[in-house]
Amino acid sequence: MTAPTNPADDATAAGLAPVLVIIPTYNESENLERIVTRLHAHNPEAHVLVADDNSPDGTGEIADKLAKADQRVHVLHRKGKEGLGAAYLAGFRWGLDAGYAVIVEMDADGSHRPEDLPRLLSALREQNADLVLGSRYVKGGSVVNWPKSRELLSRGGNTYVRLAIGMKLRDATGGYRAFRRGTLEGIGLAAVESAGYCFQVDMARRAVRAGYTVVEVPITFVEREFGTSKMSGNIVLEALWRSTVWGVQDRLAKLTGRRK
Repeated sequence: MTAPTNPADDATAAGLAPVLVIIPTYNESENLERIVTRLHAHNPEAHVLVADDNSPDGTGEIADKLAKADQRVHVLHRKGKEGLGAAYLAGFRWGLDAGYAVIVEMDADGSHRPEDLPRLLSALREQNADLVLGSRYVKGGSVVNWPKSRELLSRGGNTYVRLAIGMKLRDATGGYRAFRRGTLEGIGLAAVESAGYCFQVDMARRAVRAGYTVVEVPITFVEREFGTSKMSGNIVLEALWRSTVWGVQDRLAKLTGRRK
């Protein structure tokens, strides 16, 4: 793991400093350098933390090379593949310990366009948001190169989550988002147990329940060009099942006057 430089010396185009972009990786050797280069082309002041789950394809070594060449890039080497949520939680703790004011989630495969990041950061400032979600399903958002069946599954899943949990968010499953450090500190990261796809739903749910201001801004989601998607039917079913359980728990808590 590389040691962070002083992030307080940086500023961002959105007027919020410092910013850390966490990019979790597992077998993303074809994509990592591309996405980091694009990120810094459009957001030169942002720092990057690559959280690599001991990728057998050499992604970790590529990350080390990038970090050696650029002090804005840092690497967190993890022991193995433990799920998206576990990687992000480790990255959040690293970023909070290092003093970052804003922490961003971004996929390594290019599906989250770095060109859209200034819009997320601007919403933190201009709308006084505590958490900003890059949304595919608000006005102006879109998906590119997805088969219609997958888009319908995603839209249907989000509709189900919205009804089950009672959140008004249009894209609670999306993984492109920006947190203020106070939001991460306030929602209780130690209690987050979800590790896979449902991690994104869980984090949004916790922020809403804690009373934080959550804003959605439109993004263009682009299907990966290189590598293999980690998504599977079992992952989606787990998210829907957990959303059902959370919804029931929340409704029972309201009836009994208790809130976990």
